[in-house]
Amino acid sequence: MMGSMLPLTERAAETLLADRAFAPARPGFVGAAVDLLLSQPGLPGSLTGSLLTERPRLRHGFVTVRSPRIAVVSGPPSPGIDAAIARLGDDLPLPQPLFGGHGLTVLDEASDTVDPAAPGASAGWATAGVRVGLEAGLDEDGLLGLRRRWSLAHALAPVLAAAFANSPLRHGRPTGWRSNRQALRRLPPCGPDPRADWAARVLDAPVARGSRTFREWTRAAPDGRPDVADLARHLGTVRFPVAAHGHLEIDVADRQPGAGWRVPVAVIAALMDDPTAAARALAAAEPLRTTPGLWERASRDALTDPMLAVAARLCFVAAYEALARLGVARELRDAVAAFIDRYVMRGRCPADDVVDRATAPYRR
Repeated sequence: MMGSMLPLTERAAETLLADRAFAPARPGFVGAAVDLLLSQPGLPGSLTGSLLTERPRLRHGFVTVRSPRIAVVSGPPSPGIDAAIARLGDDLPLPQPLFGGHGLTVLDEASDTVDPAAPGASAGWATAGVRVGLEAGLDEDGLLGLRRRWSLAHALAPVLAAAFANSPLRHGRPTGWRSNRQALRRLPPCGPDPRADWAARVLDAPVARGSRTFREWTRAAPDGRPDVADLARHLGTVRFPVAAHGHLEIDVADRQPGAGWRVPVAVIAALMDDPTAAARALAAAEPLRTTPGLWERASRDALTDPMLAVAARLCFVAAYEALARLGVARELRDAVAAFIDRYVMRGRCPADDVVDRATAPYRR
């Protein structure tokens, strides 16, 4: 095994990333994480440090700090959608006393400005999302194969990002984007080799607080190259809508109000893990893949974009039908049905409600 302090060449870094990208496994287990956007940046230093290094256990999962403004509650891999949602639902309220003791509350918003004058804060936006972790799939080309699942996740990503957009404001005013969170990111192209895809996008991502990519860093003089620990730190800073962390991580949904986080978890898992829904969703979303600027259109226009709206209707109906086949509880299926009726079938997303409230005083 390569020593952790030895300098990495470009080829060695590429090989390490590709080898560790996926742990092939049959689909079925579901995990989820919900970002908690705090009312103020800057948890006390001792608390932030402990949450970053110790990951305190909750009833089922754990809580960590991603930034001075974002805490993350992560549930464990669970056998199916109902179990994953029940366990995460148990855990989400548990950190509240911890934050309340420091004068912090958790906001429903999916994005907010960061006060650069606050201790420990940096200028920019704090954004919150809902991530879904699924098994990578089998190392084959069939319906349960990781190559097909990697391709499906990329085809679905813009459609799901549009439907779950919920971060349209800055300083309380609309920015023109329905998801500022997704507008700050990019969806790299998907090729035929998921492992090579993942290695390339990590290497080509800028190093935090630097002006070069990790690939460029590996091309430095031998005594200035990164080591394995540097690569691990870099991996902890990259945030792609579709990622390979041994399992498949899909990070396309903005934080939803209240208990709305359950809907993206259910829809994404159903579309990815139910074979019939996956086939129907791929047929609906795949033709959009060559559409110019699709990720930007999803972030800006969401379901007011006619092409995304049609694909979303087909995908969400397929997901709803899959939930019954998967034996998901009626209460959760009803929550998905309500979301479809309120937003998807009307060409709207949660961000449209936020914009309506923010602009109401100006329309009187």
